Amino acid sequence: MAVYKGMLYGALVGDALGVPVEFENRGSFNIDSMIGYGTCNQPPGTWSDDSSLTLCLAENINEQGNLDSLMQKFVRYLNDGYLTPFGAAFGVGNSTTQAIRRYEAGTPAEQCGGTSEYNNGNGALMRIAPLIKCLPEEMAFNEVVDKVIAYTRITHGHPRSHIASIIYVEILRNITLGHTFKMSVENTEKELSIYLKQDAELSEEYQNYFEKVFQSDFYQLPQSYIQSSGYVVDTLEAALWCIGNSNNFKDAVLKAVNLGGDTDTVGSITGSIAGLLYGIQAVPDIWIENLVSKEKFEPIISEFMTT
Repeated sequence: MAVYKGMLYGALVGDALGVPVEFENRGSFNIDSMIGYGTCNQPPGTWSDDSSLTLCLAENINEQGNLDSLMQKFVRYLNDGYLTPFGAAFGVGNSTTQAIRRYEAGTPAEQCGGTSEYNNGNGALMRIAPLIKCLPEEMAFNEVVDKVIAYTRITHGHPRSHIASIIYVEILRNITLGHTFKMSVENTEKELSIYLKQDAELSEEYQNYFEKVFQSDFYQLPQSYIQSSGYVVDTLEAALWCIGNSNNFKDAVLKAVNLGGDTDTVGSITGSIAGLLYGIQAVPDIWIENLVSKEKFEPIISEFMTT
């Protein structure tokens, strides 16, 4: 499906825009084009772990792989720089690293994700967008939830991360069905409200940490209320707020990156939503042209669109 092209290139572009200013304070910079070096000292157009692990999942789906084959790709990524721009992993979070090491040591894939409250970084959220290809319109919502949790908990085992992934993926899934962003958010809330009646643990996490994004005044909040850290709740809120406060790809992604903090991941997730919403034609050509090591991701994206 052609819509996937916008999503995947949008994620790569958002990631690359954010890499040079990762962890910089809001207001201390202004990104309006694809620059280089900065925080990670990488050339312009360099993409990070967000894109590498997203590409691992897209390739695994192309190959009709399973959780084990995906974790094997993650091991290759961490150890050998597989699907990285220049042959070396950089920027990968602690929870993801620890999960991959557990897998190497023999822990089953579905048990590798840390379950502590401190294991709620955005490392699963940032890579899970390609999973929407495995979630057809006719799939029941409880089956969608099961699939999303399975692909989240290989690196992040806490229910807070699971809810974040479910919200993000279901919004993406609705967009692929032709719904507006607003309608996609509303549909996701309806499905969740029904499902969560049968899951007390997820329901508590939702009520305590995620109801905010479904409230009518969320998108009217001033920027000062939006956090953009690597905490999964902050990242999801920031990305959704940026989409809700823009009407085109470029503005959404620049708004995300200029929030500061975990700029590459907030930029990547915002880019994936905006790329899906507005299409590949909305992603500035110059940003796509500036991406490095195209030979590593172009074949994966092409196959993902056609298989």
